[in-house]
Amino acid sequence: MRGFLVGNVPERFFTSESVCAGHPDKICDQISDACVDAVLTRDPYGRVAIETMAGANHLVLMGEVGTTAKIDFERIAREQVHRLGYTDHAQNFTHLSPVTLKIHEQSPEIAVGVESKGAGDQGMMFGYACTETPQRMPMPITLAHALAQKIDEVRESGKLPYLKPDGKTQITVEYQNGKPCKVTNVVVAAPHKREVQLGDVRQDIFLEVIVPVLGKYDFTVQLTQVIVNGTGTWHSGGPATDTGLTGRKIVVDTYGGYARVGGGAFSGKDPSKVDRSGAYGARFIANNIVAHGLAERAEVQLAWAIGQRQPLMQEIETYDTETVPLMAVRDFASKVLDTSVEGIIEGLKLRRPIYLQTAAYGHFGRPGFPWEEIKKDI
Repeated sequence: MRGFLVGNVPERFFTSESVCAGHPDKICDQISDACVDAVLTRDPYGRVAIETMAGANHLVLMGEVGTTAKIDFERIAREQVHRLGYTDHAQNFTHLSPVTLKIHEQSPEIAVGVESKGAGDQGMMFGYACTETPQRMPMPITLAHALAQKIDEVRESGKLPYLKPDGKTQITVEYQNGKPCKVTNVVVAAPHKREVQLGDVRQDIFLEVIVPVLGKYDFTVQLTQVIVNGTGTWHSGGPATDTGLTGRKIVVDTYGGYARVGGGAFSGKDPSKVDRSGAYGARFIANNIVAHGLAERAEVQLAWAIGQRQPLMQEIETYDTETVPLMAVRDFASKVLDTSVEGIIEGLKLRRPIYLQTAAYGHFGRPGFPWEEIKKDI
């Protein structure tokens, strides 16, 4: 079957998607993470688990917070909505829409485990790295993120001023003998003003977004391989037409489906939640394994029980690409990072307000985050 790796057939295809920062789910992720940053700025040991929901002319924040700091969550939410470009009342969702807050203190039954430096919940987390891109990320999700970021850039810079804040990208990559060799199609959804014709939108996105982004990775496509707004037109985007929720883009946030993901989302959670810190720790280990040439591909899995300091399980998969004995890979991994909850938090310095910037274009493969750093002294 064309497109599926069967037996020793060397050809296969893989598709990943990303979303723009103004996508309804990403609005919610960014609001939730802005709340996390606000707490950690004033109280590095504060506990946060905030979920956001955005719909037509309404925004809801719910969850639990344990902190001595006084935080104006409504103001934070409005600031993020404004920053993301939702300022026109015709969008039926703006920074002036009503906001409902339902936030309470963290459950003492959870807090007791966290206070003893244990995990804030049970769960399993995965980290992955490979040699396909300089970012040590799979090629499909890397390109999908780059396209989404470029769409936002041309809108915000005024180069394509008729675009609206929402948007999605999708890209299919052909692999030959395990290596990405060709982009076979690109799909973009981008809402735009009514006075602009779809043909012009398609041509502009092809020239201003797709060509330069793919060119950086030495790929090319023809306009005939590009789909923009597949139903013909898209004028009304945002939460008014598609309700947004925190944590609903976990595959976008991680590896685009190319590698496994854990059971919990990231945004809105302080680092005592191993859904977040565990996934960052696992990526850090996998990233260092690949960066140091011990394998071409590496996946690290961690698992915890609530209240426990150490993971119940730590497993490494190298897909038969290791360049040294697997025991040497495991020994190296044990030196990269202490995988106790406190070891990950302290080792990666996660009690800092660094989370808002993670909430669009993926949590991995982008410089500036501690889990993307490569250790030299191992």
